[in-house]
Amino acid sequence: MNKDCIFCRIIDQEIPSQVIAEDNNVLVIKDINPQAPIHYLIIPKKHVVDIGALTVQDTHLASSLLLMAQKLSTFPGCDQFKLHSNNGPAAGQVVFHIHIHFLAGW
Repeated sequence: MNKDCIFCRIIDQEIPSQVIAEDNNVLVIKDINPQAPIHYLIIPKKHVVDIGALTVQDTHLASSLLLMAQKLSTFPGCDQFKLHSNNGPAAGQVVFHIHIHFLAGW
């Protein structure tokens, strides 16, 4: 964990959040600045800066992110959704801990 990372601090429960779902590899929280009626953040529990920093050993994390999106799609109003991830500052990444935005509910 990176103590300077807001997502690591949320995962460690140092910062409160509204938890939507969780498994051994990922945490899903409600976004505090929603861009859709349903806006969740799917965050791996392991600190990885961005998609480019994933390694072969992180294959389980990458699959866990998508499998969690699949699980969220079974929630009411979530069967049609968008997944969005910014990779790097030029692409709009603000928090440097990989995460996927799950947007639904239109």
